[in-house]
Amino acid sequence: MSARETDVRAALAQVEDPELPVSVVDLGLVRGVEVRDDEVVIRMTFTSIACPCTEVLKADVVEALLGCDGVAHARVEEVFETWSREDMTDEGRTLLRALAIV
Repeated sequence: MSARETDVRAALAQVEDPELPVSVVDLGLVRGVEVRDDEVVIRMTFTSIACPCTEVLKADVVEALLGCDGVAHARVEEVFETWSREDMTDEGRTLLRALAIV
């Protein structure tokens, strides 16, 4: 993994779901990261097809990515892959259990 990809993944880990105090990474929403020169493309799914926070999440991800050194362009590609609790990281499950959500 390149230094820039490491920075991109660290930035993504700071983006929290607006409804849950868990990052998009720990929720398992990020399905792919592509770094090309000064552009970053994130493949991302959502917890439901009718997720009311889709646009907010996408904007937050782009904002976080544009804060990374060397990133001039960023975009989110929506992928419609079924999301489940198994997609979450152990950290994400632990955080949601502490809040009695899972």
